[in-house]
Amino acid sequence: MPKVSVCIPTYNRVQLLPYAIESVLHQTLTDLEVIVCDDGSTDGTAERMAQVQDDRVRYIRHPQNIGKSNNMRSGFDAATGEYFIKFDDDDRLTPEFLAHTVAILDSDPTLDFVSTDHWIINLDNLRDETQTRENSEKWGRTDLPQGPIANLLELAFVQQPMQIGATLFRRSTLQEMGFLLPNLQNCEDNDLFVRLALAEKRGYYLPELLMEYRVHPEQRGLNRDIRYLGDKVQYLERYQFESPHLEAIRRGRLQDTQFRLGMRLIEKGEDDKGRELLWAHRSFSPKSAWVGLALSFVPKPFRSQAFAIVRQAKKD
Repeated sequence: MPKVSVCIPTYNRVQLLPYAIESVLHQTLTDLEVIVCDDGSTDGTAERMAQVQDDRVRYIRHPQNIGKSNNMRSGFDAATGEYFIKFDDDDRLTPEFLAHTVAILDSDPTLDFVSTDHWIINLDNLRDETQTRENSEKWGRTDLPQGPIANLLELAFVQQPMQIGATLFRRSTLQEMGFLLPNLQNCEDNDLFVRLALAEKRGYYLPELLMEYRVHPEQRGLNRDIRYLGDKVQYLERYQFESPHLEAIRRGRLQDTQFRLGMRLIEKGEDDKGRELLWAHRSFSPKSAWVGLALSFVPKPFRSQAFAIVRQAKKD
């Protein structure tokens, strides 16, 4: 049994996947297995994986797309290591990631996971120090002290500083939690950390830049935003917190997410759904709601241009 199982879910990223795999095979801790789970890629990923010559790498290919979290769950089910990490096919681990995080879990059996900070990199694998610093500040990691994480539920739900791809877990803990919920495309990482907190699991924060998160254009777009916002609504509707403070934050975020989803649906041309959401949440942002409703009557060929003009006016 290997010490660590590393799962890399992939879908149509044959040009970036080798960098992710290479970053694991170059770890200073070598007692590991790599599980690449392929969600029905059609870009030559299978042929590229056939060229990998390392007994530590296993390849699971689904002939058809089964969905993001279902694909990740297939990799988790195949894992055999004491510890487990999942990171995306466009990201990388630094060579010391496993050695540093494993040492912490080995030293304290009461800990369930270790989260680290991470670099921001581009398509050329270059680290952006400015974006990295701004990202760490934005998510509060610069103010998070090293050591066991206090008040994990509030931190995980409100501040959300932890990135699942920069976190090493005890596999037994994830088995107990059921790992990721099935049939999710987005927000599966936030959901997991909230469930861990509600189950009173213990985390540790290590303020070292030990993972590389890649930023690129493929991560943006109207259709992607709509899918993300729809999944975020489901995630926020799944909980009802005992704490009045957390519950007020949850309700406010739910309203905001539903409102933004309505705006994006109208921009895409799905007017009935979009108008319904904006009308239901018009008290949340009255002026923007009426603007959005007005934009829903702009002819669809000119809709994107109209939204662009409104966004520019807001900036000015």
